[in-house]
Amino acid sequence: MIDKWEVQIPELSGDKKRWAYVYLPDDYDFDEDRRYPVMYMFDGHNLFSDDEATFGRSWRLADYLDKNNVPLIIAAVECNHEGNRRLSEYSPVNFTFKNGEKIRGAGKKYMDWLTGTFKPYIDKNLRTLPDRENTAIGGSSMGGLMTLYALAKYNKYFSRGAALSPSLWACGGVPKFLNNATIKNGSIIYMDYGSKEFKNHDGQKNVFAQTSALLIEEGVAVTARVVPDGTHSEASWEKQIPLFLEVLFGQ
Repeated sequence: MIDKWEVQIPELSGDKKRWAYVYLPDDYDFDEDRRYPVMYMFDGHNLFSDDEATFGRSWRLADYLDKNNVPLIIAAVECNHEGNRRLSEYSPVNFTFKNGEKIRGAGKKYMDWLTGTFKPYIDKNLRTLPDRENTAIGGSSMGGLMTLYALAKYNKYFSRGAALSPSLWACGGVPKFLNNATIKNGSIIYMDYGSKEFKNHDGQKNVFAQTSALLIEEGVAVTARVVPDGTHSEASWEKQIPLFLEVLFGQ
């Protein structure tokens, strides 16, 4: 079951509204004593419905979860579609495009809202397992970059993450926020990159490998892979669902 309602993020977009989504397992209403782990995800509009997806193709995540009876709650929020606001909200760093356009990273403000407002709301209104051991975060592209940031800087909330095709290019190399990050034992990360993406991002293959190595040095259990023939698309990310759920939750 998927529920959706409108939320506001005053720190980022004032009183403008955007959609929030929650996926509940099929058996959620049948066992009122059971509590579930939660995975928070970026770009909520791209996860479930092709009709709402930016490019007409979603991850079709609910279809997989329903078919495989995965006992997991998904909580997600739509991105900001105005201009380059998505890039700003989903970046923990400032960066500049080759044409000189500057993006001011507002990722910290977004994560402060997610952990300070959205997560408490979800934990209060749904039967969650709210501890960090049962809380994950995930996303693709800029959402993948934010997943790495969340694991590094908001690790007291999230013990595991799935960073698909993370936009490491925005950092100009290995993300500096990973240096001296306070990451607790037992943290897990699944990260990947499509083989057909590397030709579009010079040097990203080495940066991806270096980022993986740094996370391992920080004590994170890392599963890093290059997806054969993988592309920067929802259709490609859908195929990785079984893999990252197995890594993060054993599902």
